[in-house]
Amino acid sequence: MNQKFDVTGMTCASCSANVEKTLSKLEGVNSVNVNLLSNSVTVDYDSDVMDNAKIIKTIEDAGYGASEVVKDNKQAKKAEDNTSLIDNEIKDLKIRVIVSFIFLIPLMYVSMGEMFNMPFPSWLSGTENALSFAFTQLLLTIPVVYVNITYYKVGFKTLFHRTPNMDSLIALGSGAALVYGIFAIYRIGYGLGHNELAIVDQYAGDLYFEAVAMILALITLGKLLETRAKGKTSEAISKLMDLAPKTASVIRDGQEIEIPIEEVEIDEVIIVRPGQSVPVDGVIIEGSSSVDQSALTGESIPVEKHEGDTVISATINKTGSFKFKAKKVGDDTTLSQIIQLVEDASSSKAPIAKMADKVSAIFVPVVLVIAVLATIVWLLMGQSFEFAMSIGIAILVIACPCALGLATPVAIMVGTGRGASNGILIKSAQALETLHEVESVVLDKTGTITEGKPVVTDIITSDSINERDLLHIAAAIEGPSEHPLAEAIVQKAKEEGLSFKEAEDFNAIPGRGIIAVVDDEEYIAGNLALMEEEDIDVGSLKDKSDEFATEGKTPLYFADGYKVLGIIAVADVVKPTSRKAIENFKKMGIDVTMLTGDNEKTAEAIRKQLDIDKVISEVLPQDKEEEIRKIQESGKKVAMIGDGINDAPALARADVGIAIGAGTDIAIESADIVLMKSDLLDAVTAIQLSHATIKNIKQNLFWAFFYNSLGIPLAAGIFYTSLGWKLNPMFGAAAMSLSSVFVVTNALRLKLFNPEY
Repeated sequence: MNQKFDVTGMTCASCSANVEKTLSKLEGVNSVNVNLLSNSVTVDYDSDVMDNAKIIKTIEDAGYGASEVVKDNKQAKKAEDNTSLIDNEIKDLKIRVIVSFIFLIPLMYVSMGEMFNMPFPSWLSGTENALSFAFTQLLLTIPVVYVNITYYKVGFKTLFHRTPNMDSLIALGSGAALVYGIFAIYRIGYGLGHNELAIVDQYAGDLYFEAVAMILALITLGKLLETRAKGKTSEAISKLMDLAPKTASVIRDGQEIEIPIEEVEIDEVIIVRPGQSVPVDGVIIEGSSSVDQSALTGESIPVEKHEGDTVISATINKTGSFKFKAKKVGDDTTLSQIIQLVEDASSSKAPIAKMADKVSAIFVPVVLVIAVLATIVWLLMGQSFEFAMSIGIAILVIACPCALGLATPVAIMVGTGRGASNGILIKSAQALETLHEVESVVLDKTGTITEGKPVVTDIITSDSINERDLLHIAAAIEGPSEHPLAEAIVQKAKEEGLSFKEAEDFNAIPGRGIIAVVDDEEYIAGNLALMEEEDIDVGSLKDKSDEFATEGKTPLYFADGYKVLGIIAVADVVKPTSRKAIENFKKMGIDVTMLTGDNEKTAEAIRKQLDIDKVISEVLPQDKEEEIRKIQESGKKVAMIGDGINDAPALARADVGIAIGAGTDIAIESADIVLMKSDLLDAVTAIQLSHATIKNIKQNLFWAFFYNSLGIPLAAGIFYTSLGWKLNPMFGAAAMSLSSVFVVTNALRLKLFNPEY
């Protein structure tokens, strides 16, 4: 069973690592996937051994809050819940920041005003008023501590469970300063009571209340900026959710009524008027229109739709009205599947992220040890307790690995969101990471490199007939046939505006062609073998026929009872962007191989036309997987690009399977990445996006980890004896918060990603 849980109290990578580690130990748990970005965990477990209540209790025992996520079919409700969750978090953080700064500003004035010769109340000034001076600071600090009490609750709870996290560092650092300040108040009281003014002056100058309030205020401000930025990373999902109309106009009992989209049932007839969004997936049964699919597929030009064509939920009807029958509703619609894919990819974990989790799980306990050791060392070196304690606090505060935990998930979220807006659906973070390592691309021919359906490419006539008349006769003969080549000829005639009669005495000869009667005259259509059987001399057209065959086209001869009339060549033509895509693969240093079931001659023609490195022809669908395996055994990472129908085993075998097409169910199941448009250039875009995302993640990890690592020696006072450098805990808090904001902002740069062709 696969169940998702919301988790509260997770603030950094060590938190997510702790939750994952704790749950993984449970009997019956197969896998655990923690998403720090959405504060959730997905657990795959054996329901005979484990249940949701035990999992929730385990998470709570580890020091965090947990609740079960209940699935429903209301996509709009999910969007609202998602938005309100982020909005509530931002609202709470705003209140905390405002309250913190309301008390921090007068606190800073009281603690430092006299030092900067600012006007200062007499009842707070001087040794005799030291107790009022210290106690006022405590009173101004308490509200800041109270509104940010969550750091202490979570921090100490996780510390007691021996799974310290970022909050543990904040709680220990600021808590130590607070306790020391209270201790100082008692020492000031003692000094005044016993007339030992040296003690009073010493402790009045080392209170650290302003450091406590400043640390909490700055970290909370950093979290507010970070949460706002994190909200922006999920804009792609929010925008997709907002596309779905809230109602649908359906025909029930002969009446048109408007109902909520959740109530639409399969096979109901729905009316869509100009300007309206298509509410669910279905098939047009009446009318025609042009439909804007750009939001889902990235196609800039509206697509013409007629009876029998499929329409997709959330696409926009531009011109005519039409009726369609609902085929997929609720969570089964294409839009819902896209949203689910993007969410799954965002919550999945790339191998590079697991490394960050392992580092941070060790990092926090190590930091605690360093802070304690540094404090002891400075005390042993003869420094004051106040000096040594400020060193310990600075280490605890600047070392918080918050940025480390955000480095990967925010980049993955923005990257997958950017892909979705380009019609590229990335199913997992692992696929996104693996894609940048691909050294060999294997392409299916039909439907991937080519259009996937035959079209008429050439019409050659004898002297006795013109092109238009030949096409008229050919369409009449081929009309009753269901062969794809026949359909191409009929379609060409329709495009030319020709009307044609239906053939009589239609006789299909398997593997040869057709003999039929049109206007009381017998005609023959087929290959050279049929012409020879019927004693038709094809003459010079034979050379032209051979030329077409070398170009990968299928030549069809047409003759009356006595002589040849001409040849119509039909081929599955190469898509306009395929050549450009293959050129770009090569520019990136990727080997290109084409797999096809076609004969060697046709395959070679396509290879020459597109300058493909290698072609393997006459391959059966079940053998494609074996070819992928051979390339992998040579030590290369392979991406397979196919239509997802007969390529399923090969897509599954490849290091990254890319399904090209309109996102069919089989493609979604078998591939790691789904391209909504039938455009090979989108595969190039996906690889470039992978490179950009991984580069961004590496930048984030470098900044987060090395920044913390470099900050610790400075905070520990390594440079104090030689250069006099010492890090104030307040500046440590500001620097730690800024590192998180920087990481999230850097990840947001991926929104500006544009492919380079």
